[in-house]
Amino acid sequence: MIKSVFSKLKKGLGRTRESFVGQLRSLLTGRKLDEALIGELEQRLIESDVGVQATARLIDGVRTDFRAGKLTKGEDVLDYLKRELKSMWPHADRALHLAEQGPTVILVTGVNGVGKTTSIAKLCGAMRDEGKTVMLGACDTFRAGAVRQLEIWAERLGVEVVKGMQGGDPAAVAFDACAAAKARGVDVLILDTAGRLHTQDPLMRQLSKLRSVVAKQIEGAPHEVLLVLDATSGQNALRQAEEFGKSAGVTGIFLSKLDGTAKGGIVIAVRESCDLPVKFVGVGETPADVQPFDPDQFIDAMFAEDE
Repeated sequence: MIKSVFSKLKKGLGRTRESFVGQLRSLLTGRKLDEALIGELEQRLIESDVGVQATARLIDGVRTDFRAGKLTKGEDVLDYLKRELKSMWPHADRALHLAEQGPTVILVTGVNGVGKTTSIAKLCGAMRDEGKTVMLGACDTFRAGAVRQLEIWAERLGVEVVKGMQGGDPAAVAFDACAAAKARGVDVLILDTAGRLHTQDPLMRQLSKLRSVVAKQIEGAPHEVLLVLDATSGQNALRQAEEFGKSAGVTGIFLSKLDGTAKGGIVIAVRESCDLPVKFVGVGETPADVQPFDPDQFIDAMFAEDE
């Protein structure tokens, strides 16, 4: 099982490994470490969407160990980077918060086009694989297509979806979904929300209203607010994380479309800049292609040698 998970992750990170790590290997292998090479490394990390803050931290560490004589050649730096990247995520950060009693409510948000509905389906599949009963709430009432897409996934996964009228109040759908989840005794309720642009204050206020309604219906809810970010969007994803983190009470990140980008380093930038834990990653198109984020496996897969 562990080998299978790692294989999927390795395959999903293929483009990142080829571009980001491949370029690092090309830059560092066979070269003596000096200040000029450290400068080149810094530029390469920034270009790979690792982020300015995370890059500064890593480069400061490389420079300190270089001057202390602990790092002397480029290959040493690869091992150092791999070790330091693994150390950025404490374990408690990644735990999915579950309700002690009654349904666990997971609110899923993010802008249009990030793969939110597909990510919800993947999360639903993962919960069901753990033996949990799941219900979906279609609180994106503005787009008929979004509701229908969620219904299709619900049919495939064999779960119930609660929906309202198109153009109706999303908070009303959330209310009905909470009531249904309690009545049916389901373990997990996942609520989809409209694809809000983080620059649109009225929509952010609507999200706050939805959170308030959920909190009144189920104690401690929402237990998780997951923000879906498209890994292919690079630094734009980082800005979304910063804004949603301020306004939406985000508790964790679901990083989607990692299999479609050469810039998987964005996971590092999100963690370092926003202090928001990445809890799940999407590395393919099917519900089976969601992985709980494990930094050791993630970094090992990113730095793995291709066979």
